Amino acid sequence: MRINMVSESEISVRGHGVHTAYLELTNALNAREDCQVIVNKFLQPVRADITHIHTIGLPSLTKLLFGSGKKVVSAHVVPASLVGSIAGAHIWLPVAKSYMKFFYRRADKVLAVSKMVAQILEKDLDIKKSKIAVTYNTIDTSNYKTTATDKQASRDKLKIAEHEFVVVGNGQIQPRKRFDSFVAMANELPGIKFIWVGGIPFKNIGADYKKMQDLIDNVPSNLKVTGVIELEDVKAYLQAADVFVLPAEQENHPMAVIEAAAAGLPIVLRDIPEYDDTFAQDFLRCNDDQAFIGAITMLKDDKKAFEKYKKGARDIAERFDSKSGAVQAVKIYKELLA
Repeated sequence: MRINMVSESEISVRGHGVHTAYLELTNALNAREDCQVIVNKFLQPVRADITHIHTIGLPSLTKLLFGSGKKVVSAHVVPASLVGSIAGAHIWLPVAKSYMKFFYRRADKVLAVSKMVAQILEKDLDIKKSKIAVTYNTIDTSNYKTTATDKQASRDKLKIAEHEFVVVGNGQIQPRKRFDSFVAMANELPGIKFIWVGGIPFKNIGADYKKMQDLIDNVPSNLKVTGVIELEDVKAYLQAADVFVLPAEQENHPMAVIEAAAAGLPIVLRDIPEYDDTFAQDFLRCNDDQAFIGAITMLKDDKKAFEKYKKGARDIAERFDSKSGAVQAVKIYKELLA
């Protein structure tokens, strides 16, 4: 089976979850004997049985309208994803919503990355239920497994002392990720080292760019912001950490959480409904900054709680390994081609 995998992140901005999801599925399909994967090639025709699209810009639209084979689109982005991500989203959101309707309706199959996204596709974007399949983002979890030796090596590389308790967050710095909450945690817990892996990849077009940059420029001394870095470097920070925290108030199915879980880190997230059918009860749910601070303090001081949520992380990683993701994708492809 010939599959043309398409993501504009290969020719534009990386450093975000869509690019990671695209890479992980591409690698998992390439590892199978029944798949031949052709990556992108926007400017030339590709003979393929399946064109699988991960982004919704104009290059991807060209592939959707004129590419070969059956068209599959992964719905990583829904209208709510834009608010708090891109500057002025509330102004042009109706136009974006109309465009998403136009785009997703032209696919033979739309892959929702969570049940919540599936509901949005059906109810808000009027996509036929028969066209929608729920397929969660997955990663090669073996790539993130962390031994005590790995942890020490990463700490040595990053110059983190063995005795330090390290909390890591990961994602674009934008209002909906609530980086301000992460800063508040660091301010309240000066004895703990905080690291935010990520930056503002879209620069001036990012939502509240100046405010976000001011936050970065004025973080407390116990908080480090890495800026946008390569995926392999992200792995080192996860391996060096003790706990993963993501205070985002809107997510679909964040790759960063699965990566952290695969590294064996207890997971602390905001209590939002998007996680109900994915991470379930395997993480600590928090409603406000004080709850996050309490959760971090508990994990630092209570070994039983730490081990409980470390096991929860292992369960998350097992559910979202890329081998199962590739199996599900190939099953969908074959059904379309039957």
